[in-house]
Amino acid sequence: MNDDSSPEATLRKRLYWHSRRGMWELDLLLIPFLEQCYGDLAEADQAAFQSLIEEEDQDLFAWLMRREWPEDPSRRRIVKMIVEHAETTDNDRYRNL
Repeated sequence: MNDDSSPEATLRKRLYWHSRRGMWELDLLLIPFLEQCYGDLAEADQAAFQSLIEEEDQDLFAWLMRREWPEDPSRRRIVKMIVEHAETTDNDRYRNL
């Protein structure tokens, strides 16, 4: 993170710290997605991500571990995007071994 104090940079910093959950499994999914994908998301998907990280850890864990899916369609969409990003990233990592 740099010293940029623009509204976008301030929002990104806030999202980063809210994405750090203290639960390793969630951190491994949320932070890379934020860093690598958030900036390219449509405005509605960015809003869905912002809303998602306000949820309780146990709900996030159940959704991101694919034990269940959120009922809200926009929330379900962003969860699936995060899961797919993690799967793609893992596949790329193992392909390069």
